[in-house]
Amino acid sequence: MKNETNTNLKLTLLLAFIFTVTSSCEREVSEDVEFATFSKNAEVFIDGFSGGLDYFPFAGSKLDAFSVDDEVKYSGEASMRLDVPNFGDPEGAYAGAIFPDAGGRDLSDFDALTFWAKASQAATINEIGFGNDFGENKYLVTKSNLRISTNWTKYTIPIPDPDKLTLEKGMFWYAEGPENGDGYSFWIDELKYEKLGTIAQPKPAILNGLDEEKLAFLDDQNTITGLTQTFNLASGINETVSIAPSYFTFNSSNVEVARVNELGIVSILGIGNAKITATLANVKAEGSLTVEVTGSFIFAPVPTRDASDVISLFSNAYTNVPVDFYNGYYAPFQTTLGQDDLNINGDDIIKYTELNFVGIQFTEPTVNATEMTHLHIDVWIQEPNPIDGGDFLKVELIDYGADGAFGGGDDSNHQLTFTSPQLVSGEWVSLDIPLVDFTGVTSTANLGQILFISDATISEILVDNMYFYK
Repeated sequence: MKNETNTNLKLTLLLAFIFTVTSSCEREVSEDVEFATFSKNAEVFIDGFSGGLDYFPFAGSKLDAFSVDDEVKYSGEASMRLDVPNFGDPEGAYAGAIFPDAGGRDLSDFDALTFWAKASQAATINEIGFGNDFGENKYLVTKSNLRISTNWTKYTIPIPDPDKLTLEKGMFWYAEGPENGDGYSFWIDELKYEKLGTIAQPKPAILNGLDEEKLAFLDDQNTITGLTQTFNLASGINETVSIAPSYFTFNSSNVEVARVNELGIVSILGIGNAKITATLANVKAEGSLTVEVTGSFIFAPVPTRDASDVISLFSNAYTNVPVDFYNGYYAPFQTTLGQDDLNINGDDIIKYTELNFVGIQFTEPTVNATEMTHLHIDVWIQEPNPIDGGDFLKVELIDYGADGAFGGGDDSNHQLTFTSPQLVSGEWVSLDIPLVDFTGVTSTANLGQILFISDATISEILVDNMYFYK
């Protein structure tokens, strides 16, 4: 498997611009005044760096990964050579850098960044694009998993909205790790911005084009993710790139409940409902976020048991054992959505919606709870009406048997059903379940799964502090 590289690096270079304008009197600007303009130079690298261009490697990158090659080139006299290190190379874990122009350029006349590229072997470049300047990265564009071959091929990375790029410093950037542990080289030539006129059919999206609904709380913040722009290229290919939120214009249907800034950060201000949508260059983006705000968030009770008496699956109060997943998405019958994806003021919480059944799996390794006596789970049932006699939540515990693997004839399991009055809605309920109550579980030496099971009457729950204890 390819060694993935985390290019969301903490950057140490801070650029600050302070403009101070003073005037002793007001006056009209003369018609003879010429305002400053920025370079419209489209070239980044043809046979060498274009004027003003610099090379800054990322932290942890192989510092000399870049060189100018006058032997391998697509045309002209030279190309950019980029050498990806082997896994474990002491000189760097990967190759990655930005190529900025500190003076900035006006790229509003162009609709794409284009280049020719080839590699010493077939490979997939992790990330490549423009708009990375070690500063705000306000108009960052990322093409992920760019396939590259041993033949020269022209690539096109479309500009989501050229009108935004009147002063862009980040001309080009890339980040690439070893392929199956092995390093290799690739070349880029004729790297420049172009006005192709064939970039068509824009399809912007937020939240990956999904319409999401989310429970939110006063003074909470949520970030709009899954921001993309898709264009149809002259080749007929639909090219999708990940883009910065500043390309979008965000809108809230109720600014008294939620407002969203240009960074895609949604601030929760009041009780009620609000729907967040967006446009890009006057094209409506697919996807939306509807938040329901019922009040301030109430946190689950903080566990006080000694860590030496606990095996934790999910809690910020303890060190959790490895968990395979908090939602396996069992097809085709499961409807439950959500997992460990809710964080409020630093507290991680599991949120499940459309609950029918959902599995939490921990098999690498399984959990030996033979010295434990109880299973603890904090549950919040988010229902508008009180729990009635027909509502239930089942908790199932599964042990994988002596072989420690699912199946094989030695697995055992048992379900316990919880109803009113033990269950209530709109508040945290702490379940402290004796392990001996799971009478069908013949051993707790290789526990591997916990399941939550319900029906349409209990459809949304929050879960926190799930652990075995003695």
